[in-house]
Amino acid sequence: MDVSDNKPTAVANALRSLGSDVLMQSDGLDNGSDFNEKDDQVAIITPDTNDADSMVEDTDPAAEPAPPLATDHEEMKNRFMPAHPDFETEAEAVFSWDITNWRSLPKRTHGPVFHCAGHPWRVLFFPAGNSASESVSFYLEQGFENEKPPEDWYACAQFMLVLHNPNDPSMYIQHVAQHRFTADEGDWGFTRFADKNRIFAQKFDGFDRPLVEGDCARMTAYVRVLKDPTGVLWHNFINYDSKKETGMVGLRNQGATCYLNSLLQSLFLTGAFRKAVYQIPTATEKDREVSQSAYALQRLFYRLQTDQTAVSTQELTHSFGWESRQIFEQQDVQELSRILMDKLEARMRGTEAEDALPKMFVGKMKTYLRCINVDYESSRTEDFWDLQLNVSGCKSLHDSFKNYIEVETLEGDNKYAAEGYGLQDAKKGVIFESFPSILHLQLKRFEYDFQRDAMMKVNDRYEFPEVFDASPYLDDDADKSEPYIYHLHGVLVHSGDLNAGHYYAFLKPEKNGQFYRFDDDRVTRATSREATEENFGGDYQINGQLQKGQNPYTRQWSTKRSNNAYMLVYIRESRLDQIMPEESKIPPPEHLPARIAEEKALAERKRKEREEAHLYMQVLVATEKHFKAYQGADLIPWAEFGADEEEEPAAPKAHRLLRSMTVSDFTKMMTKEYGAEEGTLRPWIMVNRQNGTVRPDHPLTWPDMTLEEAANKFSTRTGGFRVFLEAAEKDANGKPIWPSEEPVSAPSSPMTNGNAMTMQQQQQQRPIMIFLKYFDVDKQQLNGLGHIYMSPLDKAEKIAPHILRIMGWEEGVSLELYEEIKQTYIERMKPKNTLIASEIQDGDIIVFQRHLSEDEQVSIRQIQPTASLTAVEYYDFLVNRLFVHFTPKVWPTQTLQVQNEEQAVFKIALSRKDGYDALAHKVAEHLSSVATKPVEPSHLRFTTVNNQSGKPRTVVKRLQGSTMASILLGGSAGYGGYSYSQPQAPDHLYYEVLEMSLTDLEQRKNVRVVLLSEGITKEDPCDLLIHKQATFKEVLAALQKRASLPDEIMDQIRFYESHQNKVYKILPLNQSVLALNEFMTLYAERIPEDEANLNEENGDRLTPCFHFEKEPSKSHGAPFLFMVKGGELFKDAKERLSKRTGIKGKNLEKVRFAVVKGGQNYSRPVWIEDEDVLSDKLQDGDHLGLEHANRNRSNWIKYESLNIR
Repeated sequence: MDVSDNKPTAVANALRSLGSDVLMQSDGLDNGSDFNEKDDQVAIITPDTNDADSMVEDTDPAAEPAPPLATDHEEMKNRFMPAHPDFETEAEAVFSWDITNWRSLPKRTHGPVFHCAGHPWRVLFFPAGNSASESVSFYLEQGFENEKPPEDWYACAQFMLVLHNPNDPSMYIQHVAQHRFTADEGDWGFTRFADKNRIFAQKFDGFDRPLVEGDCARMTAYVRVLKDPTGVLWHNFINYDSKKETGMVGLRNQGATCYLNSLLQSLFLTGAFRKAVYQIPTATEKDREVSQSAYALQRLFYRLQTDQTAVSTQELTHSFGWESRQIFEQQDVQELSRILMDKLEARMRGTEAEDALPKMFVGKMKTYLRCINVDYESSRTEDFWDLQLNVSGCKSLHDSFKNYIEVETLEGDNKYAAEGYGLQDAKKGVIFESFPSILHLQLKRFEYDFQRDAMMKVNDRYEFPEVFDASPYLDDDADKSEPYIYHLHGVLVHSGDLNAGHYYAFLKPEKNGQFYRFDDDRVTRATSREATEENFGGDYQINGQLQKGQNPYTRQWSTKRSNNAYMLVYIRESRLDQIMPEESKIPPPEHLPARIAEEKALAERKRKEREEAHLYMQVLVATEKHFKAYQGADLIPWAEFGADEEEEPAAPKAHRLLRSMTVSDFTKMMTKEYGAEEGTLRPWIMVNRQNGTVRPDHPLTWPDMTLEEAANKFSTRTGGFRVFLEAAEKDANGKPIWPSEEPVSAPSSPMTNGNAMTMQQQQQQRPIMIFLKYFDVDKQQLNGLGHIYMSPLDKAEKIAPHILRIMGWEEGVSLELYEEIKQTYIERMKPKNTLIASEIQDGDIIVFQRHLSEDEQVSIRQIQPTASLTAVEYYDFLVNRLFVHFTPKVWPTQTLQVQNEEQAVFKIALSRKDGYDALAHKVAEHLSSVATKPVEPSHLRFTTVNNQSGKPRTVVKRLQGSTMASILLGGSAGYGGYSYSQPQAPDHLYYEVLEMSLTDLEQRKNVRVVLLSEGITKEDPCDLLIHKQATFKEVLAALQKRASLPDEIMDQIRFYESHQNKVYKILPLNQSVLALNEFMTLYAERIPEDEANLNEENGDRLTPCFHFEKEPSKSHGAPFLFMVKGGELFKDAKERLSKRTGIKGKNLEKVRFAVVKGGQNYSRPVWIEDEDVLSDKLQDGDHLGLEHANRNRSNWIKYESLNIR
């Protein structure tokens, strides 16, 4: 969770504690305005116990100083309005106003004007109260009487208003507040200053007279104007303009990216880093594809330089490959920084920026082991990009560096084995050989707490200087000719705790400039104290007193500050000019300003288009070219409009046209766009038929009609305005022929009684526009061929000559004709029926194919077992078609050899009705076309894909009656359609090319055996394919082959099962594999030598042992069997346990041993001492427990590693 503080809370809390009552702005009317009652929106602030009107009596009166008199102005200030140590006073003023005739005053009145710090002030008074009739109201107000203050006028003032009896200055009520007075908020004060009944009572608070006596009282205003070095003291940030106030802009937070914003601002303000990023080649499209993240970073940096408002990081995180999950998770800043540096360094190789980052950020450290008594040293020098420093146990930066280079003495059991000298006492440590120009210090504010078994934030006070000398931490032999003095240039801050918090940064944009606070989209000036001391952490202190502060993220009160530094940026003093050059010396890439200017112009055009959208309409245009490129049902894919022409050549083109454009102008525009001759194009209106198809209905032949009128009259409400452009054929004179404009005479239909034809007869004689599609059985494709005109009275068989002419086939080719009524209804046509009898009309689609003999059908089936042999079958395939992506489950693999991995990842079309065998045949057919040797369908196995993680889910079983629909969609939903498990991808499968057929594989069982060696410290998981009817004798043989075990130890291998990291039972070699429990872990180990001497008569026994942390229910690691000797002291057994487990030295000292009754999770451990006899303490069924920390602990929620692509 991100939370931003609008005001300096420490100051607000401090001043609030000085005592005040109800604070609010007055009605805000201009001077001289009529009275207007205020809304009752008030902020109630509890008066401090030091207020004169709220003193408590539970302390010793002698210990409390006497309240000052209202006329003792200095004492009143010192007591109730002390100067704040963090802010310098610009000026102070005290002014008293004698109020007379109280009850006769108007509802709203002012005191005389007085001045402080050159500003006019006055008291605003509501005698009868302001929106609070039971109280009187007083406010401090700017005193510009006849004119409004300048627009940018402001004054930060502490003030105190004191109402007292002029005859007795010991009787008073005072309230203190602070406010940033501006032209818009020119007054501030107390709506409920005092209860009227209280101040007019004959006895005021134990005195024998009223506070307001004789309708008179005195109001004294104390005003202290404070200097505002940052320009944002008590600012409400309404209409705040970062660019105007600081010359810089912030970064918008996408959800939980404040940590990213802090790091990016730090890198951006490091001029040398920005310059190096700008030098990465991104001018060409190819460069930008290779360096997506670098190009996005260049754009972000340039926009931070030039934009007037906060910049979004969405483009950058998208280039990283991040999804919403990463956007809303706060990541580790050090990890992000290192990954980003690695990626940028790789992009800079071979450019003018090569080695720029190492020169800036890389230092060198030496890890050494130096013998004390002999002349021997082993050392290794390594590069470092940043340093992680301990905070816990260190009071300052210098303490952390001392801790970092602290020397450890290796002696006693921990001696160092020096080559040629044997075991020697030695010094082990780290020393720095050089520090980089830019020193990134990561403070370890988050550490694992063993007591709480959780990560916790370290809020201890930790001081760091503005100037830091790193030379004391250098090796004596290091080059110190150039001083290692560093200046603090960045403090990255975390506010909150481990689970919730916010990141922001204090950074210096100039080498000798001041600090600025970068808090997401807001940039403000800051003082050095805000950047340093306020982020040391530790206790809250105000005026030197310990205070409790509230963590705004957890709402818990603590004496520890929750906001503290977690990363420091120091720049070497002698390199400041290089690292922080002038802005003029950091030019962006030449192509970048022009490209961003183009994008802004495009965005402006789109904005204008949105504003003018009501003047335009969208017209979708299709041509015969689109129809010929289409391989699906209906005329073209209207829903794919706007798609890329290369990816979907059949998609119609969308035009944004004026609604007032005429059909004539539209036709001329299309003629010019498609390069046609004038008068050769004719638009047809497309309509939605009742059966769900979209077909041409009639030509648009009204030249003066507007597109809007045409759409309203002819178009349907759904789908928009769609047009098909028909291209005319030409006659001998080159004039376009439009066959449908005139009826065609038919000898077989004489005119009735010599009269003209009726309207129905004319319709029957008008030629029909018919679209033709060809189903190619061999290629399994359905292609559009164009359109023809036929007489409605023609028989269907007369279409054949047109087809033979178009296809270039000889006469005698046998054809099958089908009408595509709709995608799910394909009807075979009768050759002898007329078109009108077959109900053929304009825009209908006729599909044809070559007639196949039985031999041809058999031949095709042999080559393509899943091929469609008729157009009806192919349309059924189209209805059920789905495109499935296939990815190898394991890569590389020896069972599939292709030129590159890209060929192993593919997409093919399948039918939802396809069974497992059809799936295997189609995948095998594709793989065989790209592999070096054919792939057998019987050797393919498929696995579904987890839709969220993209990882393998479950193996697809070859079941009778299973289809692609059940394979991809089945099992993902439970009762009522609700999902009970991880959802699987509906269009993705993993595949494996097996060494054996799937039938053989199904007769085998995967047995995972964890082979233990080197005690039990090394675990080697082995997956073995064992026949289901086999025993562990076959498992042993397979394990020997898999792990290359020598023959002489094979009779010493033992198998045992474990559950919850505890030994369950030992498995004999005649144990059936089929009886194995899937939920058990299977271990194999070489039987220890000492078990050969096991003598049950002497009390020896095999005891199961397991590891646990704190309590037996938290078991971990590999369990094992241990021989307990009768009568043996535990201190001797411990030596054998050390050899058995491989746990030695100091690690063994950290282990506690206990007897766990029955090995139960909630048994209370019985701890074992060295002098105990272990065999006496163990009963039948008991386990021996080893209590120690789990080094391989994993959290319940384990996030994937941060990545930048």
